[in-house]
Amino acid sequence: MLTIYGRDNSINVRKVLWACAELGIEYRREDWGIGFRSTREPAFLGMNPNAMVPVVDDDGFVLWESNTILRYLAGQYGGAALYPAAPRERARVDQWIDWQASDLNRAWSYAFMALVRKSPAHGDAQQLAASIDNWGGFMRVLEQQLQQTGAYVAGDAFTLADIPVGLSVNRWFGTPFQHPELPAVAAYYELLTQRPGFRSFGRNGMA
Repeated sequence: MLTIYGRDNSINVRKVLWACAELGIEYRREDWGIGFRSTREPAFLGMNPNAMVPVVDDDGFVLWESNTILRYLAGQYGGAALYPAAPRERARVDQWIDWQASDLNRAWSYAFMALVRKSPAHGDAQQLAASIDNWGGFMRVLEQQLQQTGAYVAGDAFTLADIPVGLSVNRWFGTPFQHPELPAVAAYYELLTQRPGFRSFGRNGMA
């Protein structure tokens, strides 16, 4: 059975949990990370020297990096509908997965830490304003894409890309500040809410 190491309030762990729900994968999960067992323990560092969650162990195959885990699970557990084999279709999915990690994720970091986590180290008003502005800019990129597709981020069908992007959208709406009107993003949020996996691991009260 697949074992998932990581606390279920981590957005990156929730990516993996949602993917398992979509793919019908049975798993067991152990709490590691903030508030639970330290990822600095030798047992964890032996699995991931970066000391970060999530990590999965699939019958002895150990893997870290949440988006890589998503791709692995789709490939290993019959997820061709979520992660197509055709190079151009797959590249479009990968584009949005990587955009979430490299651009969108960095944009919301300071604002989330300041407004949700209430981190004392993130109390600079100018940096907070810059983070919110930057975050909004990337959300407008998403708005334009969703206006074009009329449905999901990579096209008219749900794909693996909607898992990281969808959780980021949930974080957008779950962070308390004045949000600009983005009707396509709002419609996407409601569309995702129709999926049981998103209700369990995305729109579940956690930002």
